[in-house]
Amino acid sequence: MIDYEEELKKFEPCLDVTDAEGAIYDRELTDILDVLQEVLREAKSNRRVK
Repeated sequence: MIDYEEELKKFEPCLDVTDAEGAIYDRELTDILDVLQEVLREAKSNRRVK
């Protein structure tokens, strides 16, 4: 049987939407656009060297 009092003691509320949004946007993750920009920068610099 479930002990509701014990379960309430363990309860941790989930992040508010704004808190979650901040946590997501504060991370510096490399996405495909970052990778493509780096590849283009390298390609341009290699063209100038030759």
